[in-house]
Amino acid sequence: MARVGVFVCWCGSNIAKTVDVVKVAEAAGKLPSVAYSTDYKYMCSEPGQNLIKQAIEEHKLDRIVVASCSPRLHEPTFRRCISEAGLNPFMLEMANIREHCSWVHDDKEVASEKALDLIAMSVAKAVKNEALFSQEIPLTKKALVIGGGVAGIQVALDIADAGYKVTLVEKTPSIGGRMAQYDKTFPTLDCAACILTPKMVDAASHPNIEIMTYAEVEKVSGFVGNFEVTIRKKARSVDMKKCTGCGVCYEKCPKKLPSEFDCGLGQRKAIYVPFPQAVPNVPVIDRENCRYFADGGKCGVCAKICPSQAVDYTLEDEMITDKYGAIVAATGFQPWDPTPYTNLGYGRYPDVITSLQFERLFNASGPTEGKLVRPSDHKPPKNVVFISCIGSRDDEHGYPYCSKVCCMYNAKHALLLKEKVHDAQAYVFYMDIRANGKGYEEFVRRTIEKYGAIYLRGRVSRVFQDGEKLIVRGVDTLAGKPVEIEADMVVLAAAMEAQPDAKDLARMLGISTDEYNWFSEAHPKLKPVEVLTAGIYLAGACQYPKDIPDAVAQASGAAAKVVGLFAKESLQSEPTVAEVNEDTCVDCQLCKEVCPYTAIDTKTLTDRAGNPIRTVSCVNEGLCHGCGTCVAACRSSSIQLRGFKDNQILSEIDALAFAE
Repeated sequence: MARVGVFVCWCGSNIAKTVDVVKVAEAAGKLPSVAYSTDYKYMCSEPGQNLIKQAIEEHKLDRIVVASCSPRLHEPTFRRCISEAGLNPFMLEMANIREHCSWVHDDKEVASEKALDLIAMSVAKAVKNEALFSQEIPLTKKALVIGGGVAGIQVALDIADAGYKVTLVEKTPSIGGRMAQYDKTFPTLDCAACILTPKMVDAASHPNIEIMTYAEVEKVSGFVGNFEVTIRKKARSVDMKKCTGCGVCYEKCPKKLPSEFDCGLGQRKAIYVPFPQAVPNVPVIDRENCRYFADGGKCGVCAKICPSQAVDYTLEDEMITDKYGAIVAATGFQPWDPTPYTNLGYGRYPDVITSLQFERLFNASGPTEGKLVRPSDHKPPKNVVFISCIGSRDDEHGYPYCSKVCCMYNAKHALLLKEKVHDAQAYVFYMDIRANGKGYEEFVRRTIEKYGAIYLRGRVSRVFQDGEKLIVRGVDTLAGKPVEIEADMVVLAAAMEAQPDAKDLARMLGISTDEYNWFSEAHPKLKPVEVLTAGIYLAGACQYPKDIPDAVAQASGAAAKVVGLFAKESLQSEPTVAEVNEDTCVDCQLCKEVCPYTAIDTKTLTDRAGNPIRTVSCVNEGLCHGCGTCVAACRSSSIQLRGFKDNQILSEIDALAFAE
């Protein structure tokens, strides 16, 4: 005979203000199989947990029902509590009388009746509960970091410094990411390269870090502690072991192309290094545009003049498969293309550019070697108009979300404009100023008060060419009048958006994305670097727009989670997983088709002599997340979910029907 203990929590006033907790606890004590029932103001507190432990011992309780808040918040707490008292942790049931009851009702009597119904259902299920046990899973103590920007580099360094091996995969020819394109960083105006380059070098020289650039993840299988990942290492057509980085090959290459790193403002060769501080500092051949590959081997200049004979046109893509215990996604963002704003002239007028293009004009390694000039005539600009929220906070053309950094880099650019061209004037059109970091508000004020930037609260309606000038028409809503400015350049603060392949990578990793293809965290407050798939973590702007400090902070947080995972000798499996009744399974494979975690496979049953009889479905407990999709799909009811079996669910329904 089961002996159930019921513990009703006041949750301060969260529950007690709507539910008559004392009355509910008394009524719960009269339910079948309930041996003890009580209430307490904060059941999750240490005194509350001690109350549960004492009651288990004094009243010989073998099952516990805690009526409080969401099990997502405190189920691990109470499982640990009853485990310390000697009970199997899965002999716990939680009745959510906060989110499901007190927070959604105003009538105290009705809420109290509903709370008692929820408790009665939990008691009925607790009676049917069975002891569940975890299994040990081996753990591969090696991490994979996808993305070689500042967040990915920080993750890799933190994990490697803790003594664990890391593979850092970057799809471009060099690590560094977006930060490598910047000139200065707000609000301190530190040189971006001076901050980033030492970290890049540290990562390249760290004995625990293996860097794979010009490489992409092709396939991910397995589960936490035991991921198997296939990486395509694309052929650079340059032997990295032989190359000395002398640069003769790209100096002599006759083919010129727009530079992606310089946002199309500068040029690169068909064999190139993206930027001077690239790591590794080894060229790569763009086979799509190389004359040797496009014209049937007619060029070959780079191979002929290479003093170390490092150029090798016969190199092929290499497929590398390895095992990892954890994966960190740090794939970053891409700037939004402002072309949909046809009224602003982007793509039509050469002097209407994006903020990232403007940044490259400042940079000493940029297309103009740090000289700020107009793309159209290479003259220094005197009047520059900066327009905020291009693609951000705009449902019609872009995205409804704020990209967070635009206000700050507008202020930075307005300040740097004055430093580069002393008699220049900056105009900033803004919706409102969002400067919410340390020193950010002071930075914006300095840009206005010391450097004379003119901020105009309003939108720009049109930009058009008039001779050598760009005419910017807008409105100043604070002054309540239209504005027309003759500008030499117009700079658009383009939004941050998710990478174009984010959805594909999410599908490969088995994680979810939001409606804008940013990777979704497990919980926005309590688990900001984790996802619902165990062993996979997020870092940087692949989750949502972030500035550099936030990206680095989240990277270290993700690294701490990986190190915490690797500190264990082995992993404990989650016992609430699906199990197959092999006697009734007909191997229709419908469960395998619907499983979102690829946790179901087939196995062959044999007789005593080892002869095959038939095939049935089987569950990989390491991959199974206990979602129950297979249970709902199984035509023969051959799959059950431990802890949520049919008889347990039906007992809850019966208890509710009996109460009514």
